[in-house]
Amino acid sequence: MENKNLIRRGNKLFTKNLTPGINVYGEDTIFVDGVEYRYWDPFRSKLAAAILKNLDVELKDTDKVLYLGAASGTTISHVSDLVNRGFVFGVEISKRVAKQLYLLSMRRRNLAMLLADANKPRTYIKYVPLVDFVYQDVAQKNQVEIFKKNISLYLKKGGLGFLALKAKSIDVTRKPKAIYREVYKELLSEFDVLDYKVIAPFQKDHCVFVVQK
Repeated sequence: MENKNLIRRGNKLFTKNLTPGINVYGEDTIFVDGVEYRYWDPFRSKLAAAILKNLDVELKDTDKVLYLGAASGTTISHVSDLVNRGFVFGVEISKRVAKQLYLLSMRRRNLAMLLADANKPRTYIKYVPLVDFVYQDVAQKNQVEIFKKNISLYLKKGGLGFLALKAKSIDVTRKPKAIYREVYKELLSEFDVLDYKVIAPFQKDHCVFVVQK
């Protein structure tokens, strides 16, 4: 990924902190030419893991992003750093973890939290415009269906979608590689699949896909 708000030091990634002096999950910070950057832990973020595995994915600093499965805010905070001049809409269904996400959104000018079910994308259609990038990390059996429904409603023509696929959530009895192949074919039937990577050892039984509408 080429983004001026992202730097790489050896095998470590850092994002330019949108809120200098404030970290999110206890991550380390460094200063480069007087600018604060936050360490992006690939064992806690599938997007960071994918970038370190050289996944072909682009996020511009002006992009609007729909983030499905935002949880307490670890990865979405780094996405917020990356799209400094853009905006991120974070969808999370769990009230418990959404409390942390809400507090994060209060500190970040380019982040809004939506307490909603990603499986019902029309419930937040009043709040989310067409976006440049759809990011999904939702560990449900129908995660591919959820991804496709949200892309259909919210992704601009030519925009990118990122799916963090958890094989065991689809079928715990099958080999993950077989599920990855099946999902690849399903996505290819509707989108251009630009790249995909298995992200071990950072995340077990996960494959990430980048598609273009």
